[in-house]
Amino acid sequence: MHQHYHLYAIGNALVDTEYEVSDDLLNTLGVSKGHMTLIDSDQRTDLLKHLSGHHSRRTGGGSAGNTVVALAQLGGKAFYSCRVADDELGAFYTNDLQANGVNTNLLHTKANSGQTGSCLVLVTPDAERTMCTFLGETSKLDGNALHPLDIAKSKIFYMEGYLAASPTGLKAALEGLSLAKDHGLSTALTLSDVSMINFCRAGLEAMIGDGVTYLFANEEEAKTWCDSTDLNAVIPQLQKIAKTVCLTRGPEGCIISSGGQVSHVPAEPTKAVDTNGAGDIFAGAFLFGITHGMPEGNAAALANAAAAAVVSQHGNRLTTEKLQQILSKFS
Repeated sequence: MHQHYHLYAIGNALVDTEYEVSDDLLNTLGVSKGHMTLIDSDQRTDLLKHLSGHHSRRTGGGSAGNTVVALAQLGGKAFYSCRVADDELGAFYTNDLQANGVNTNLLHTKANSGQTGSCLVLVTPDAERTMCTFLGETSKLDGNALHPLDIAKSKIFYMEGYLAASPTGLKAALEGLSLAKDHGLSTALTLSDVSMINFCRAGLEAMIGDGVTYLFANEEEAKTWCDSTDLNAVIPQLQKIAKTVCLTRGPEGCIISSGGQVSHVPAEPTKAVDTNGAGDIFAGAFLFGITHGMPEGNAAALANAAAAAVVSQHGNRLTTEKLQQILSKFS
């Protein structure tokens, strides 16, 4: 059957507001450095008080949202299932997906009243990013966001591990996964964050089921998942749950394990100023490569180059021009 989308993804719709902060301020705010913490509306208001006067920039975000945008900017076709509220941030998010050429259920349904999810991204001078996420309307993401006909016409079904924290979101991801398997799609999951592994492991295990085609994780997540600090012990464990494991290691590049072959793909040298979005853009570029006939090693090199470019600037995404420029070196 003719494939209409290279990637169909489901995840949280979040508008990112990024702030450059000192470690002292991070300590004052009492949030866990380098990880994602869920916050409620009151905590968000309180944090914003502390952050007023700090320079900020706003972009479309959400982990899988960043991934589908990267794939579309590279020239792939993507569909994104998510949920926003009928507010200014919701309109901003919908328009942002559309501007980047991503199709979405948001264009076909009227948003509910409420608050669109948002993420306060706090970047410290060491380039580490700390996220405080207010889910808002995306906490109610459910099966209504799925487009079964579009899933059937896709190559890969991609799930964001953060959905393990939402009962309705997890159920929707699993419904989509079941449809994807019925239609013979490849499947992909990102473990997303150590906090998801520590607190929502059962949900992630449900998404893995009897194994996924592609698993994305950074080194810390992989070690936490396998409860081991030894990478040589971690990789065989991950091979049991995914045909292809993409293990990202920041400046060390990445490890791709596929069909019993393990290869180390070196990073592009860069000076990191902000690691927000690195894993997301890596996944988007890798899956673009895979769906466009690149061998896995080349797809990983493209993904490393995209990740190196995104960490060398502030903000979670690159421009289409920048990504196209990176891609031109690989064609």
